[in-house]
Amino acid sequence: MGRGQSSAVVVPDIPVALSTASVYPENCAAAFQHAARLGYDAVEVMVWTDPVTQEAGALQALSELHGIPIVSVHAPTLLISQRIFGVEPWGKIDRSLELAAEVGADTVVLHPPFRWQKDYALGFTDGIATREHDTGITLAVENMYPWRVGGREVEAYLPHWDPVAQPYDHVTLDLSHTATAGSDALAMVEALGPRLAHLHLADGLGSMKDEHLIPGRGSQPCAEVLDALVDNDFGGSVVVEVSTRRMSVEQRELALAEALAFCRLHLASASESQRGES
Repeated sequence: MGRGQSSAVVVPDIPVALSTASVYPENCAAAFQHAARLGYDAVEVMVWTDPVTQEAGALQALSELHGIPIVSVHAPTLLISQRIFGVEPWGKIDRSLELAAEVGADTVVLHPPFRWQKDYALGFTDGIATREHDTGITLAVENMYPWRVGGREVEAYLPHWDPVAQPYDHVTLDLSHTATAGSDALAMVEALGPRLAHLHLADGLGSMKDEHLIPGRGSQPCAEVLDALVDNDFGGSVVVEVSTRRMSVEQRELALAEALAFCRLHLASASESQRGES
């Protein structure tokens, strides 16, 4: 090794967070425990039926207890969480923004409107922009996928499930959703450019189901996407959002450790390649 060269591995300053959804059916408190024990940088809170996910004081107490910050809040805009934080769409977003502000999170993740939410969809883009301006919190709209019923595709979202062509300032890219949609994840990264504000790291095999596999266990270019984030000077967070619901607690911990190691390895590898080229 030549003089002035260092053998230290440099890991980019990209926070790797654990979604509380990744430990289901364990609760939010367990997610903080797993994150702290395994060495995650932060937590993303999925607002859910667990009352702790809806209460800023309880979340702050968990954050302080484990020394784990909350980097983002996932608004309850899933089909199965339509009654959490009320039923009025903008009310749900506003309460999620309030929660994020109270716990110190700089990003709120949300899904595009469902097709039957026509009034909400009409003002969606402007409503997001206004709220970002007023709160200073990033509202990152997540890519979704067409629903498939009886062998045919159903467009369930307005204006569309693919955010690339939409005028959103900030987008969340979910690599399980790209698998289900049959989207080209790397092409989406490049097309989004600086609008890509948040990554949900998972994997999938292209099933009709939204699989949320451990990264590396599916067909998605998870490693290449992480490489691209480093190359593009990504300024957001990488959130491990995987399904472990059929695992034992021991299996879950190993799976979450595997996901974190995958992320750290490829972020570091991309950083080393970047240094070697400079």
